[in-house]
Amino acid sequence: MIYLDYSATTPVNEEVLKSFNMAVQNYIGNPNSLHKLGIEAKRLIEASTKQIADILGVDESEIIYTSGASESNNMAIKGIAFQYKNRGRHIITTKMEHSSVSETFHYLESLGFEISYAKLDEFGRVDIEALKKMIRDDTILVSIASVNSEVGVKQDIDEIGKLLEKYPKLFFHSDVTQSIGKEKINLRYVDLASMSSQKFYGMKGSGILYKKEKIEITPLIHGGKSTTKYRSGTPSLGQIVATAKALRLAYQDYEKKQKQVRTIYDFLIIELEKIEEIHINSNSFCLPHIVNISIPEVKPETLLHALEEEDIYISTKTACSSNNDSSDSVLAVTNNKEYASSSLRISLSHLTTIDEISLFIEVLRKKIDCLKQLTKH
Repeated sequence: MIYLDYSATTPVNEEVLKSFNMAVQNYIGNPNSLHKLGIEAKRLIEASTKQIADILGVDESEIIYTSGASESNNMAIKGIAFQYKNRGRHIITTKMEHSSVSETFHYLESLGFEISYAKLDEFGRVDIEALKKMIRDDTILVSIASVNSEVGVKQDIDEIGKLLEKYPKLFFHSDVTQSIGKEKINLRYVDLASMSSQKFYGMKGSGILYKKEKIEITPLIHGGKSTTKYRSGTPSLGQIVATAKALRLAYQDYEKKQKQVRTIYDFLIIELEKIEEIHINSNSFCLPHIVNISIPEVKPETLLHALEEEDIYISTKTACSSNNDSSDSVLAVTNNKEYASSSLRISLSHLTTIDEISLFIEVLRKKIDCLKQLTKH
């Protein structure tokens, strides 16, 4: 098998799985219980939370556990919108956000909120000066992902955050799901940040919302008790322990992993450029873990399944995207509808090898030629 869909989800690290099993087998108490078993479980959660907070450079009280980035995004956006709606109903975002962000904003529009979209430059990066001019007295939230999940465009979160710090009445949320574990994250200038364990070799169904201590949000879930008043429900001990382990391992040998991914990326780009039917949508401002391409002469879903027949796995768009035929992110970067409707995403890992890419390119060439022939008949 050649797996090139790491941005959708990553395989669980065996050490992470061991930590999960240890926690669920040896700590059977409910962390909310007052007896000895509950206290032991709670202490293990507290130790895991401290480890996560130390890695992220934040306070332990600023960590909220969720079921994943989609819930974290919903909690952050709706939480701010509902908590501060009397202050204003204007929100700024981009056309390159994950569907759990964009669809949440569509929902808020139905409730009377006004959503504005930041201007992007030719590479898909936010125009900082244009963003500054968009801010109004009734703007309460700016939500911009650190890395786009389809094309891989990196935003300058620090620069954006420094600008927004000058406006104390609004908050800055960033979906850092595609950055976490792949880049070193600075949350100094971010008020809220969403992430998911499955993106850094942890387990599915586990996520984090970082929220600065001073900020209040309206919870999505009410009733019950948990590690925080903002997200009720019995804490998932095993998932929390596994997330802490996965995050620690993600940044272990960080420079070595970065070098490996860059080597694979450079080789992949050189080989893709040799195939005349392919247009590369990703650019020099993109994370090397994500390479987005378009092949206008071939339907992306057809090619995806053709590669699947050879046990090779890539994706058309993000796994959570809506079912429309075109990619808003690719359109935002290329301004080309044909590219936007024929895009494919190849996502890499430090686990990817040169041999895997060589075989992928060989099979890709054959499949493109074969599918082109079929369309002619």
